[in-house]
Amino acid sequence: MATLTASRALAPIGTAGKLFAFGLDVGRGLFRRPFQMREFLQQAWFIASVTIVPTALVAIPFGAVIALQVGGLIKQFGAQSFTGSAAVLAVVREAGPIATSLLIAGAGGSAIAADLGARKIREELDAMMVLGIDPIQRLVVPRVLACMLVAVFLNGLVSVVGVAGGYVFNVVLQDGTPGAYLASFTALAQLPDLWQGMAKALVFGLIAAIVASYKGMNANGGPKGVGDAVNESVVITFMLLFVVNFVMSAIYFQLVPPKTG
Repeated sequence: MATLTASRALAPIGTAGKLFAFGLDVGRGLFRRPFQMREFLQQAWFIASVTIVPTALVAIPFGAVIALQVGGLIKQFGAQSFTGSAAVLAVVREAGPIATSLLIAGAGGSAIAADLGARKIREELDAMMVLGIDPIQRLVVPRVLACMLVAVFLNGLVSVVGVAGGYVFNVVLQDGTPGAYLASFTALAQLPDLWQGMAKALVFGLIAAIVASYKGMNANGGPKGVGDAVNESVVITFMLLFVVNFVMSAIYFQLVPPKTG
């Protein structure tokens, strides 16, 4: 009984180690040839097609809520002229990458896990290995790169739509002036903030794709096992994304000092 309890307690550590080893295998597969360009383009188009509309729709309330909350708080301090800059910082630094990661993990990652899980239970992956084809190089690497590429573009979309939504709600609902909102963009924001958001999106896309691919390729137990793998991949990805987001933000603030007004 004690042995069984200990094995259950150590199971997450073993899973983390296997996931890390899988990530290293994917990293090695990036440099192997031939590169599956057709698979990469197909997966990039598919992931973009299932995430672009939900991402745009999510970005609007993100920008609106941030504009309302930040605008109300700043108004109490009598610094309405900084509303645009504060909204841009919130969207570009945090809201954009987080919204992108949630959509990539929830829509793109779940599709990847379901696809690879179905191939696993149909023994297609075993057949590929028997034929001398590396499933990681053939299937996983193109999906990982596609997720990373789409995540960067979606982050840009969220940033643009979120800032535009914040502008509309600030001007319409909070009686802000368009000139002050636009002119304050450079008051506190700086170019490294944009690069940080893009770097976050790139890393989040990488994590989502690797976790989804790992859970899909290790699915077992028939269709129910595939469903469990999809659910587990989304939950694990969400947990990792928030931890990585905190770490990257902490490192960024240590390396890049905030701009003073």
